[in-house]
Amino acid sequence: MNIRKIALLSLFIGLSVVGAMIKVPAVITSVALDAFPALLAAAFFGPIAGGIVGGLGHMMSAIIGGMAMGPLHVIIAFEMIVLVYLFGVLYKQGKSYTAGFVFFIGNAFIAPIPFIFIFNLAFYVALLPSLVIGSLLNTVIALIVIPRLSSYFLAGKKV
Repeated sequence: MNIRKIALLSLFIGLSVVGAMIKVPAVITSVALDAFPALLAAAFFGPIAGGIVGGLGHMMSAIIGGMAMGPLHVIIAFEMIVLVYLFGVLYKQGKSYTAGFVFFIGNAFIAPIPFIFIFNLAFYVALLPSLVIGSLLNTVIALIVIPRLSSYFLAGKKV
């Protein structure tokens, strides 16, 4: 990994922190726009780099939000790593809309499933409206911005 790539990944983690400050109100906790920089990183630098940005971006969002779910944010960060990784793999295969759909469904409906067992079904149902809105916003923003920035980040492929 070269210095330029490390600097750009740091920039995307910083963008996740900024996105973490843009909250979508929720019943139980808040959802933020911290995922779209991770999706950008996955598209430009690969699934592993995007996953790292996604996991760290979520932890920064959790810290900014006061760690409302305590150590359970580690579970969510791991889920973000997996979801952003899957997005990156599918996006690199040229399946941008499939990548967006998988991320949206995974983030909005599948990722919160463990909390049914940790808390209860009511907790899961209460999370869904804000997760759907937040996931949709993160995914749509990423799918709009990626093609517009790709000429800059993929021009020389020396990243």
